[in-house]
Amino acid sequence: MDMKEKEIIHTALENLFELTQIKGTWVDNPPGILDGQVILIADELQFTLNTEIKRELRNYQIHQLQWMAEKYHPFLIVAERIYPKIKEELRKRNIAYLETNGNIFLKEKGIHLYVDVKKPIQQERIHGNRAFTKTGLKVLFHFLLRETLINLPHREIAVHTKVAHGNIAYVLKGLKETGFLLKLNKDQFQLTRKKELLEKWMVAYQETLKPALNIGTFRFLKENDFINWKNIQLVEGKTCWGGEPAGDILTNYLRPGELTLYTTENRNDFIKNYRMIPDPLGNIKVYKKFWNNELEAGNPIVPPLLIYADLINTGEKRCLETGEKIFLKYVEPNL
Repeated sequence: MDMKEKEIIHTALENLFELTQIKGTWVDNPPGILDGQVILIADELQFTLNTEIKRELRNYQIHQLQWMAEKYHPFLIVAERIYPKIKEELRKRNIAYLETNGNIFLKEKGIHLYVDVKKPIQQERIHGNRAFTKTGLKVLFHFLLRETLINLPHREIAVHTKVAHGNIAYVLKGLKETGFLLKLNKDQFQLTRKKELLEKWMVAYQETLKPALNIGTFRFLKENDFINWKNIQLVEGKTCWGGEPAGDILTNYLRPGELTLYTTENRNDFIKNYRMIPDPLGNIKVYKKFWNNELEAGNPIVPPLLIYADLINTGEKRCLETGEKIFLKYVEPNL
């Protein structure tokens, strides 16, 4: 647990006491058994809750929290800020939570505690960090998939990642400033805290880069083409499946309700090749490819890390389950 997480838990317990007069004590746990335990004392009642601390929560983490809540019951998640929709989902799943502002939900042993009266504490944001701009996120995607790129000359990194040469130094500097790039010796670097870095990339990708890649929403001219999407011949090296169809190809576990494609084909060729028409209410989402073709290795799907990100960012139960399978088999072994 780092200093920021310690600050989060102690601030949360102080604000909880101010709001409710419930006293909370923090107990560190040995490594590997969550982050620690919170002991709550209210009059004659005392609760000991196995606790995990996060700086923020996103949709893709809900499935993992459900697993923790079942394995480490009674369980509490503490975060700097939790968005309203995520709090609602946690309550539906009966997962106890505590925010740094003191807002809390706990339903345990006949006690139902729900406080949601304070505004979120403003989070400290990183300003000017080029590692998490649109360009930086493209470069970082390649680093996460092929870490050896970090130690190539900047000009070669630029060629591999298809970004301007001058941006590479700024991206590397940003990773160093946020503690994700470790210097081994004069010329060698490696990524560190890669799972946390992946989480940050996923959030920033969804909010910053992906909207800029959006080509449009479509539907097939013939409805049966959606049912028979696996029979569609994609232009190799230019167009590939992402999201739900790619997840289905990898796991055979997910029946797509929406099709996602990434492409470098121009809009007119794309519409003609796949017999589609623009439709804002359509069930086909199309995005511009932003990575080196070598990462696909001739496959009709995007790299597994991107499939994982797209599935988890939906927050849908079946997509979360499929994403977890892909993470365990294809993503985690390479982190």
